[in-house]
Amino acid sequence: MLHVGVGRSLVTDSHRAVQEAVAEAMERAQINGRANLAVLFATPNHGPQAQRLLRTVHQVSGAIDVVGCSAAGVFTTEGEIERASGLAVLVLKSSDVASTRFFVPNLRHRAQAAGEEIGTYLRPALRTQNLVVLLPDTYNLNAPPFLAALRETLGDVTIVGGGASEDGSVGETFQLCGNAVSHNAVTGFLLAGRFRVTVGITQACRPVGPPLTVTRAEGGTLIQLDGRPAFHRFREIVPQPLLEDIRRAVARVFIGIPVDPRAEALQPGRYLVRNIVGFDPSDGRIAMAHAVGEGQRISLVLREPIAAREDLKRMVAEQAQLWQDRPPAFGFYFNCLARGEALYGMGDIDHAYVQQRFGNLPVIGFFTGAEIAPISGMPMVHQYTGVLVLVGEDGNSA
Repeated sequence: MLHVGVGRSLVTDSHRAVQEAVAEAMERAQINGRANLAVLFATPNHGPQAQRLLRTVHQVSGAIDVVGCSAAGVFTTEGEIERASGLAVLVLKSSDVASTRFFVPNLRHRAQAAGEEIGTYLRPALRTQNLVVLLPDTYNLNAPPFLAALRETLGDVTIVGGGASEDGSVGETFQLCGNAVSHNAVTGFLLAGRFRVTVGITQACRPVGPPLTVTRAEGGTLIQLDGRPAFHRFREIVPQPLLEDIRRAVARVFIGIPVDPRAEALQPGRYLVRNIVGFDPSDGRIAMAHAVGEGQRISLVLREPIAAREDLKRMVAEQAQLWQDRPPAFGFYFNCLARGEALYGMGDIDHAYVQQRFGNLPVIGFFTGAEIAPISGMPMVHQYTGVLVLVGEDGNSA
């Protein structure tokens, strides 16, 4: 049986905040004695007290496995905290689910080695069902080789997570594990045992214009789309008001890349969004943060709140359908820091949709620098997305 609770605090005093949050989480989980796992997300103002946070979480919850990271804002069952002090804690106790924490420092320039190290460490702890939650330093994560090495080492394991973030006041993130506090690291945990997990992905963008075929490219540089200069096709498709300020256009228009190269068009939750990083109008080139090959189908996508709401509604409805026979026990929500108030103009929108479907389900999450979730079983790094991970009892073990 899964005993899970989530607590939060908005007070700025770090010691008081963590005491409040852990006590609330333990009470809601109805845990007598020790928790197995505690997960902590805290806004950057709590960073100077990070060591004390870890000690207090361990002392109050009894958990040996204490992990977490810095967050630009936090997400709990009670709502979202943005642009303010926030600290959130989840505690878990179960005889059917074991946790294993991990921590790898010096992430920069050793993505593949870090992935292999984590996979090798976790492999002996794998059981019937497995969920790996990653909390890497966004600023120093080279995601493709890291995730590829981790997947190759662990095999068919569900891998999710969020890149540690901050509010711009610090310039670096922090990762927490056991009694270790660092930046330029990756931490996280494995849940292994008898349980069920589902992952939903919602995107903040909608396609604009028709799908495009890459007819000439060099790495991440689009030279021709549909046989014409890439920037010319961009100008033909992007709404005219945005083109009046090209910097504004780049902040709202991105490249959508279907994970299935055979897909003729983008399908909800099954494509990646990548930033445009530059133009050369003189020869029509577009530089993007992703390498594509000739023949690849892509689309331009526009980030806008109405489409984001509709896709969020779709995702939570699909997740609810998957759990209609047996409700989940708890969840994680990894929400891009470019969503929330920055996207909708008001807070608590993602929280409202999740709560509408799942009520007071214990959910913890944060506003991330990048989101990690699988598509067709392969872990991938996402942008401008919300990733809802739901965990519950395995019906076969009841």
